[in-house]
Amino acid sequence: MGDNPSVQDIFGEILPERLETNEEVEDIDSIYQFNIDDNTWSIDFTKDTDFVSDGGSDDADVEIDISKDDFIGMWTGDKSGQQLFMMGKISVDGDMSLALKLQKFIG
Repeated sequence: MGDNPSVQDIFGEILPERLETNEEVEDIDSIYQFNIDDNTWSIDFTKDTDFVSDGGSDDADVEIDISKDDFIGMWTGDKSGQQLFMMGKISVDGDMSLALKLQKFIG
């Protein structure tokens, strides 16, 4: 896969840094859970800092199921989140409008 980051790199380092420096996170005030293959991560925008954590959330407003390869493709811009959804490669459980807000941070 060349120089693409791993999902662990994205949730462990890249995404937390991107969110800490983005003022738009204050407008979301929701919790997201990502189920990517056998791993789960949460992004909690209701907190003031440390938004990303390993593991699920019982309070998630949106739960997103996606494969590792499709998530990395969306992250790198090689794949469109909307196209993946239309093809049935992303499953969204919860508020779809909240899921769409993530596009400014992922993909």
